[in-house]
Amino acid sequence: MTDAPRTGDVIVLGSINVDHSIYVDAFPEPGETILARAGAKGLGGKGANQSAAASLLGATVHLLGRVGDDEAAGFIRSRLEHFGIDAGELAVSADNSSGAAYITVESSGENTVAVVSGANADVDIESLTRAVDGVIGRLPSGAADVVGLAQGETPARMTAAFARRCRTAGVRFVVNLAPAIELDRATIALADPLIVNEGEARAVHGRLGSGPIAVETTDDALTAARRMLADGLAESIVITLGADGAVVARRADGAEPGDAVDAWHEPSPAPAGVVDTTGAGDAFVGALVALLSGGTDLKDAVRWAAAAGSAAVTKKGTTDSYPDREALAELRSAGSAGAGPTKPRG
Repeated sequence: MTDAPRTGDVIVLGSINVDHSIYVDAFPEPGETILARAGAKGLGGKGANQSAAASLLGATVHLLGRVGDDEAAGFIRSRLEHFGIDAGELAVSADNSSGAAYITVESSGENTVAVVSGANADVDIESLTRAVDGVIGRLPSGAADVVGLAQGETPARMTAAFARRCRTAGVRFVVNLAPAIELDRATIALADPLIVNEGEARAVHGRLGSGPIAVETTDDALTAARRMLADGLAESIVITLGADGAVVARRADGAEPGDAVDAWHEPSPAPAGVVDTTGAGDAFVGALVALLSGGTDLKDAVRWAAAAGSAAVTKKGTTDSYPDREALAELRSAGSAGAGPTKPRG
């Protein structure tokens, strides 16, 4: 069996929610009332999801975010403890409730999600800076073997401050710009990598790049990633493609912006069966940063991340569907001869 690579420390700035999921045969029409087959409550929010995925693979994860002074916060803290996530720097909002997400999953595994941000929308840059410095100061190796991760579910000003603090401290900064909030170009340019899906890639490049891009096929996505890199939008680019894995672009060793680009497509192993796609993208991102924190090269890290995303769709729930090191290593070994068939694109 192929052993999963080593991991280091990951500092995550991100949203933290309680997920309320229901499972139905088909999505209701507007105005229609239906009976659900089952319901569940779990940990959610991109920050918490990606933290859980990274922790399960062995990374030491420090989650920075905000919860309310409410019953939901107690549930959140218990689930973070279950996943071994350091929540010592979580802030408490006196004015907002903890975040919540309401998820409907139909029989194909597809889902719809509505989110109440709650405390996740609060802005407090001073306390964030103290929290980042506090985490780094407690680490035996300082900023070595540390990755900072942010997403698009926290206010842009908080993400920008977090990125600057990470880079000042010598911490590698990764941003999953989901959703594609209007984060400033200077902050995005610090990302190594910037992680987006097809729609987010179009939105980011349309706002900050050299013009509209098409991302309908895998070849389109490769071209888009190269253009985003050539336009200096980030140090490296990862565009996730759902069942088709991801495409990656980075400058070739020693190359300057606009020079030679190393770009490739990394397919996903075919899952045994699709049960619930909720949070699969977060499994990919969490696995990617976990491996980057241990010094794994981006190419190999994306390969492991694609396997983690594939594994996550085979079970119900979000964080409860994520693989640990042993499960991911088994999946990678089983798929080492080839990734299996992928869904046609375009």
